[in-house]
Amino acid sequence: MSLPQRAHRRFRPWYLLDALAFLLGAVSHPTVRPGAILGDGPGSPDPVALVTAVAAGLLGVVVVRFTLGNAWGYAVEYVDAGGSWTDGPLWAPAAAGTVAGVASYAATTNLGAAVWTGFWTFAFAAGAAAVAVSFAAGYRDAAE
Repeated sequence: MSLPQRAHRRFRPWYLLDALAFLLGAVSHPTVRPGAILGDGPGSPDPVALVTAVAAGLLGVVVVRFTLGNAWGYAVEYVDAGGSWTDGPLWAPAAAGTVAGVASYAATTNLGAAVWTGFWTFAFAAGAAAVAVSFAAGYRDAAE
């Protein structure tokens, strides 16, 4: 098998999301100045700024992977337990997280706080939905 074919088989479109998360994390860190990384004066590029940017980028990739992995796991477990991809309880936590994130951003104009709020709202709403669906399924099974 030729090298382009092997690379094509191993390349996944999700890797582009990882690259985007890395870049956003690297440039959005409050202590990182693009001039310090690229070099805009004497003594630059600054190695501390470069290491900070790389660490922030890697943290961005971890956060995106963790968030998407948990959301996907939640959806798959819900469907595997007998739910449907179109059920309201499956999508309610995502809707609640999105609304909370948008409201937080509108109130604070801080993107980091909005994402954090949206994530935790999704997490708590998913837990509440899982408990409610579990109780409903248990009572339905007991009645049969």
